[in-house]
Amino acid sequence: MQVAAVLPQSATEVVKVTDSVPPSGSPDGMCTAVVAKAGVANAVGAYGERLAARYLTESGMRILDRNWRCDQGEIDIVAMDDGCLVVVEVKTRRSLAFGSPVEAVTAVKAARLRRLAACWLSEHRSQFDAVADVRIDVIGVLRPRLGPAQIEHLVSVAA
Repeated sequence: MQVAAVLPQSATEVVKVTDSVPPSGSPDGMCTAVVAKAGVANAVGAYGERLAARYLTESGMRILDRNWRCDQGEIDIVAMDDGCLVVVEVKTRRSLAFGSPVEAVTAVKAARLRRLAACWLSEHRSQFDAVADVRIDVIGVLRPRLGPAQIEHLVSVAA
């Protein structure tokens, strides 16, 4: 029963994104196919981020920001876990063909997330004086074709 509830939702999200792709005007339709494929990938990523935010909220964290951007990059989710500011990187995949979603977060990406956390905190410091600590978490979402999504949460992956 749960699988049926999850599958229509993700199928609807994909349809919404690919239906909004403008016609390319090319006779062979190659551009449309490429854009539609990118739309599907974006929909899968957005689905994973929504699922991760819901998971964090249900785990007792308070979501402060989503998809925050600056000239240094983007943070998927910023949350508070008691007095700890948590910067969350979300990776979503539809299969394990290229490894687990969390394996996509390299040391270079973790270093960028630390810099982004400092940027976010300096921009929002007046609102969050009670931050005792900052940590970087990674959430991997595996969304197979059949069955429910699976979430893997790695806590404090980078100091």
